[in-house]
Amino acid sequence: MSRTARVERITKETKVLVEIDLDGTGRAEISTGVGFYDHMLHQIARHGGFDLTVRTVGDLEIDAHHTMEDTALALGAAFDQALGDKAGIRRYGSATVPMDEVLVRAAVDLSGRPYVVHDEPALSPYIGPVYPTSMTRHIWESFGQAARVTLHVDVLRAARPGGHPDAHHVVEAQFKAVSRALREATALDPRTAGVVPSTKGAL
Repeated sequence: MSRTARVERITKETKVLVEIDLDGTGRAEISTGVGFYDHMLHQIARHGGFDLTVRTVGDLEIDAHHTMEDTALALGAAFDQALGDKAGIRRYGSATVPMDEVLVRAAVDLSGRPYVVHDEPALSPYIGPVYPTSMTRHIWESFGQAARVTLHVDVLRAARPGGHPDAHHVVEAQFKAVSRALREATALDPRTAGVVPSTKGAL
């Protein structure tokens, strides 16, 4: 069974192409024009074990919002499409990931019901010249809506004693934790091959 998808999203603000193979090896070709966002999408591929291609051209002359939002929506739609009827998947996944002083917990349910809870401390406004840290929550909300998943992302620890949170570490640890949770949730369970993991019979 091939668990792949190709999604194009074209608006007056952006042109996005996402291709994904849920049973890949972590290969990635990423280009959004937002360097730190590219780095984060590489985390999704590498730590999720997904082969991922993302090509986005957006109106960065305005700001990064449309580029990042539409990419997250297309990525979520690709996950949903690649999962198909979700027969035989584990459905639930969670991961707690440390990154130096930062500790993040992510939990996901491929439920078909989009719901996102996101908790992080106040961060510096930007990472690098383009990535607004206020967009991280919106990325998860956009992804969760399009992927039709329940997603909880909690930053459990962020600051060094007497210091301020390192925004780079806080956001990167989130992407790594979500990637690991998705890897577990999308994995095929040999004990329930061909069975949708729900008493309703559908997700």
